[in-house]
Amino acid sequence: MSRKPVPAQSGERSRTEVVFDRPELLPQLFGEFDTNLVALENRLGVYITARGNRVQVEGTAEQVALARDVLNGLHTRILQGQDIDPGMVDAVIALAAQPVLDGIISTERGHGIPPIMIRTRKKTIVPRTIAQTHYMRDLVSHDIIFALGPAGTGKTYLAVAQAVSQLITGSVQRLILSRPAVEAGEKLGFLPGDMKEKVDPYLRPLYDALHDCLPAEQVERRIASGEIEIAPIAFMRGRTLADAFIILDEAQNTTPAQMKMFLTRFGEGSRMVICGDPKQVDLPGGVAGSGLADAVARLEGIEGMAVTRFSAADVVRHPIVGRIVEAYEGQDG
Repeated sequence: MSRKPVPAQSGERSRTEVVFDRPELLPQLFGEFDTNLVALENRLGVYITARGNRVQVEGTAEQVALARDVLNGLHTRILQGQDIDPGMVDAVIALAAQPVLDGIISTERGHGIPPIMIRTRKKTIVPRTIAQTHYMRDLVSHDIIFALGPAGTGKTYLAVAQAVSQLITGSVQRLILSRPAVEAGEKLGFLPGDMKEKVDPYLRPLYDALHDCLPAEQVERRIASGEIEIAPIAFMRGRTLADAFIILDEAQNTTPAQMKMFLTRFGEGSRMVICGDPKQVDLPGGVAGSGLADAVARLEGIEGMAVTRFSAADVVRHPIVGRIVEAYEGQDG
């Protein structure tokens, strides 16, 4: 493989060679038509040449070191059985620019503590950003976790994955997934169907996350048996939820009274995750009337509770989504 060099930033030129001892894994590492290597060249400003199981990287010393770490990080993930897609490549490149990458890579290679991951029936999930790393640790070590930040950062997805993992291992007996059915521009009363049909569109992201972690027939069977319950927040009133993994999504659209009601449903043997974007409030009173900001202000720092804050830099969807979020956050600021 040889292509036209990508212009690099100014600085002393450096060159390194990375040798991989499993040639059969290289097609997955390089990507179809070497797309992963092209992405590295474009994102890091290096020049990459691959011959056999040897990959030569040329650029500034800093760029070459980052590219080497990304290649090793991707190779490690392949050895662990993970799929390498464009999102994973972007995520590892983003991680490479942060100083804790070496610690993350070393743990994945088996040095020190075990790698951070969530295993479900359909996939094994690993953190793609530093904030996700902290969040995934909080999901197994705290009773109540607040996850704050923009769409696309994995707040709800990782919570559902952790909930499914605990359900299939027997750590909890049921999953409770909830969202406020806020009328953001459309009135529920004018939607067709019965109450379930009216509110299901609001709950669709929770169904989607479940189906990504469990086979469809298991999702339906567990919903029918009551092991998994997906309902608007109003259905939580008057209950005590024990031995359950409880997730509240779009929590910025709860009122302070609703948030207090929800938090006080917490029972023995349970874990609760509250996800939301404080900047995307659809309530008539705006941010001032949101129960999410009110709860975090009151409860942050209390023993047993954790708060993870995500930013546009943690968006793990298409890179343009992160740029969109940054543009809107800058406008709002």
